[in-house]
Amino acid sequence: QVQLVESGGDLVRPGGSLKLSCTASGFPFRHYLMSWYRQAPGKERELVAYISQIGDTTNYAGSVKGRFTISRDNAKNTVYLQMNSLKPEDTAVYYCNAQLIQEYWGQGTQVTVSS
Repeated sequence: QVQLVESGGDLVRPGGSLKLSCTASGFPFRHYLMSWYRQAPGKERELVAYISQIGDTTNYAGSVKGRFTISRDNAKNTVYLQMNSLKPEDTAVYYCNAQLIQEYWGQGTQVTVSS
């Protein structure tokens, strides 16, 4: 059974940091491109960052570049998103995505940035 389980979402003040985790099971994680997406209320889901299979290539949305870092540990079947200097506009449900031929999604984790 394929599973992507996100964790780490929380309420944080502007300027704070959070680290999201997504642990995969049921498919060969190391072969899959991994991404983080987010969806804010009333908005479409958007790509935040992706990382290649061995972690040598990453890419970020312009709105998070320099503040967020995506990484992966293939031995632990886990992808991470380190989020620093958080802003209220980062408030969203964050989703983990795995893509090769098939595509899989996690259930999402809520990040709220508010004072």
